[in-house]
Amino acid sequence: MARIGWDDLPPVVRRGVEDILGARVVSAVSQPGGFSPGTADRVTTRDGTRAFVKAVGAALNDVSPSMHRAEARVTAALPASTPTPRLFGFYDDGDWVALVFEDVDGRPPRVPWEPAELGAALDALRRLPVPVTGLPPLASVISFAGWRNLAGQPGLDPWAAGRLDQLAAWADRGTAALAGSCLVHGDLRADNLLIRDDGSVVVVDWPFGSAGPPWFDTLSLILNVRLYGGRLPDSVLDPFAPDPDDVTGCVAGLAAFFTDRARLPAPPGLPTLRQFQRDQAVVMLNWLRERLAR
Repeated sequence: MARIGWDDLPPVVRRGVEDILGARVVSAVSQPGGFSPGTADRVTTRDGTRAFVKAVGAALNDVSPSMHRAEARVTAALPASTPTPRLFGFYDDGDWVALVFEDVDGRPPRVPWEPAELGAALDALRRLPVPVTGLPPLASVISFAGWRNLAGQPGLDPWAAGRLDQLAAWADRGTAALAGSCLVHGDLRADNLLIRDDGSVVVVDWPFGSAGPPWFDTLSLILNVRLYGGRLPDSVLDPFAPDPDDVTGCVAGLAAFFTDRARLPAPPGLPTLRQFQRDQAVVMLNWLRERLAR
């Protein structure tokens, strides 16, 4: 994926970030991961202040600025106990949006997932879903209606193509299961987590932060572990005591979401996104087969 860096930002955007930090940026190191074509830089100012800056303009991708704005709103609404970087401020000129966070000493988990890091992530996710107010419902930021768009589409998995009505009914159950009042990240995967030197986990990238069931992010982690060839038993959801049919419904819904989205043209500036969604669709369909065969 082509990603711009700090020096590629318009001068007015760089000045806006420096105004937030109170000093001129003297070094910037681009960070990997994620799908935004905008910047993702660890910066250091002349007075030694460190920060993480992510910035994007509509010309790179017309949806990305609105996601940055959503992340600014969500981050401002997160409980103080949430293990996430503090937002120093944001710049928005109607075209470019820049978010300026505290820099976190940490790195993404290694994939395939390692047992110790996976355990730390699971522990963090058990503490994450506290009651929240002021965030949108999870069902408003993710749609499970995809199966109804796929009838007659070429290349559809034969197993799914032969039971679209059944899978749509399960996905409807999943949509109902998204209701809840707990904090949900909504896009939990390895590149949205940072592991500190002490083994603790910091959760980053919150544009889909919402209110929903307390087990949804752990379900997303199971998907991510499977995506990289590992196995995490569904029983890790047991501490949240979900209804098994609600879990199956969400697995069906996520399979619909990724299968439906993967067939669309690549968005501007995000050439790898559809392949990532296709890979996740395969994982979710296999998982759904397993659950429905029980």
